[in-house]
Amino acid sequence: MVDRDTACVEKSFTIKNRLGMHARAAASFVQVANSFDSDIYVKKDDQEVNGKSIMGILILAAPCGSTITIKAEGSDAENAVNALGDLVDRGFDEE
Repeated sequence: MVDRDTACVEKSFTIKNRLGMHARAAASFVQVANSFDSDIYVKKDDQEVNGKSIMGILILAAPCGSTITIKAEGSDAENAVNALGDLVDRGFDEE
């Protein structure tokens, strides 16, 4: 059975802030991710983690200039990916 309310959206973004995905940036990311109902995953290179887990995000150790892929699955997947991508594009509001 296909759930017509479930979407899967995936987009790639470049880490722009000077310090990369450090603790404060990861906390901001997870806070935004947890505001959505969709399941959220973040991938860097060959490693994929739960986007709602601060430990998972920190494990990626994504430096400035690296590319991450954000994937969301659920009814608000598009909004989740857009909001998280906007946060990444803004450099986590750090600079």
